[in-house]
Amino acid sequence: MQHWLILGASGGIGFAMVQQLLAQGHRVSAISRQPLSTTLSTPFEITHTPQALTWYTLASADDTAAPSVLAEIFASKVDAIMLCQGWLHGEGMLPEKSIKQLSRRALAQSYEINVIHPALYLQALLPFLAKQEAIKVAVLSAKVGSISDNQLGGWYSYRMAKAALNMLVKSSSIELARYNKTAVLFSLHPGTTDSELSAPFQKNLPQGQLRSAADTASRLIAVFAAVTPEQSGALINWDGTVLPF
Repeated sequence: MQHWLILGASGGIGFAMVQQLLAQGHRVSAISRQPLSTTLSTPFEITHTPQALTWYTLASADDTAAPSVLAEIFASKVDAIMLCQGWLHGEGMLPEKSIKQLSRRALAQSYEINVIHPALYLQALLPFLAKQEAIKVAVLSAKVGSISDNQLGGWYSYRMAKAALNMLVKSSSIELARYNKTAVLFSLHPGTTDSELSAPFQKNLPQGQLRSAADTASRLIAVFAAVTPEQSGALINWDGTVLPF
């Protein structure tokens, strides 16, 4: 049994990770801005021991309760961490097809959720990561954040935020390696997943590209099992291959 920490646990992929890990017999500490009771749209079938899941509600890493929550979680060894924060659209804002559609509001929202939230959590986690042997940490990113892979343009605020996130992970991985050479910190592209984030853009997807959240969670857990310290700082695809920056 491993001990996993899932941040952003109420989202489509985050909650699927929680469910898959519990089904596999692991212990899960989950952090979300939403309490578990409001996260569940359908009754949650309890198939695990009550001690297997601990759910914490935090607004962000600079929440006043965050230090005590993290200290409680890391009072026992943590084997793997996944940061699942992500924002693409909402409140009348959609990915931009042209720079003419770019707005300060969308940029601020995208950077707040896609970059600032994970950055502050990595900052708070670093002292703990330095002491956890062979710990593996993934930050949910996106292939569209790859500058060299970008052949279509558009989606300005999301692409820019995910590119910045990849740089955050790369720099953080270098710093972490100075304290813990057994740790792995990497960006992780989950593939196109059936969730609220992708819902408006599923219509014209090639057949087979859209995956259920449960399927995505299973694939990402497999990536965790295979990733090595030599891949720390990289952008890893859902199939375990390294994507270009």
